[in-house]
Amino acid sequence: MKVLIELQYLPSVAYFSLLAHADEVLLELSENFEKQSYRNRCHIIGANKVQSLSVPVHHAGRKISIQNLEIDYKQKWKNNHWRAIQSAYGKAPFFDFYAEYLRAEINKEYLYLSELNQALLTLCLKLLKLDVSITETEQYVKMPSEGIMDLRSQIHPKKSIDNLTWFKPQYYQQVFGKDFVPNMSIIDLLFCMGPDALEVLYGSNVFIKNN
Repeated sequence: MKVLIELQYLPSVAYFSLLAHADEVLLELSENFEKQSYRNRCHIIGANKVQSLSVPVHHAGRKISIQNLEIDYKQKWKNNHWRAIQSAYGKAPFFDFYAEYLRAEINKEYLYLSELNQALLTLCLKLLKLDVSITETEQYVKMPSEGIMDLRSQIHPKKSIDNLTWFKPQYYQQVFGKDFVPNMSIIDLLFCMGPDALEVLYGSNVFIKNN
């Protein structure tokens, strides 16, 4: 299974479950930035339920390539994100195992959003011990060739996860609340489940085959 998907900021469990089942992943690096998507935001769960963390960017409403999209460091988002993550997961079973790796990456001042997202993706794959064959696109193709599953913008904050027919979220114990909240950022799963996170990813996907 070959999958085409965009870069996201600390992607969701569904995103990594997809990567765990893919034979090859094509990362879309030739698209224009899409506002109000997971490209620059993620969802975590804390004492006050689901919280959205957004990376501010310079785009001024214009079309701009994801590779040229600069992060806005005039806003104190790094401190805000880390305080929110620490508040949400400071008491999680595996927070102390992974926190400093994540904090170090967030604290680096990458110029472009794509650089930050790629670095965090690499880190999360390493922490999950998930080996994925990844290739970056060199040009934007609206209609990919046969044999490539185009899942760009399918995992989206404005779309229900029920639309992801291949994703069947597997329950795991979260830090807050009695009701399980599916498809949070991968850090929710990592901090809560540690080495067992990969089993949850494998169990959360109905295997897809290309016809």
